[in-house]
Amino acid sequence: MISKEEINAALGKGLTQAQLDALHNARVAVVGLGGLGSNIAVALTRLGIAQLYLYDFDKVELSNLNRQYYFLDDIGQYKADALVKHLRQINPYAVLHSQVVKVTQENIPTLLGDCDIICEALDDAVGKAMLVSTVLSTWSDKKLIAGSGIAGFGPAKEITSKKVTKNFYLCGDGSSDFHDLPLCGARVALCAMQQALLAARIILNLEEN
Repeated sequence: MISKEEINAALGKGLTQAQLDALHNARVAVVGLGGLGSNIAVALTRLGIAQLYLYDFDKVELSNLNRQYYFLDDIGQYKADALVKHLRQINPYAVLHSQVVKVTQENIPTLLGDCDIICEALDDAVGKAMLVSTVLSTWSDKKLIAGSGIAGFGPAKEITSKKVTKNFYLCGDGSSDFHDLPLCGARVALCAMQQALLAARIILNLEEN
């Protein structure tokens, strides 16, 4: 069995001990575990972030495999359960708070209260707007990273990240709608990586306040 120390050293190769500790101790939530969320969670785990709060109420379907971090033997399982299995193959010592639950305005304070950073990865515009408005109006200290505009086969340079307000960041092209355009797994993953990278930059104090 590979030790916790060996895992942490491998995931944090090249980082200082202070940086390793910051990533290891950060508490990051991923709301929605589909194309964005599943890839965000994998990237965060590979970055050495060892405390994740994962929320989704859906099950893995065959149609998900073109863009989501799931496999054939995951079909029929809840995403919140299947993803944990894969994350433990990266870091078996990670603390994973995973629930099969639909995030609502009423349960957001309970589900996200312990988190420092929240990655929004929901499918529908109504759910996205609800999460963003609720988080920003409930807390003045939490960082929120949302995704918007990931559909189609547009060039990679269109997928960007920007700071909207003090605690709110947005990744994507900001315009494409998956209801009108197909979802390309590579482009979805680009946005997910932007969100994960932003989370790491915030944790390591590389983003301007």
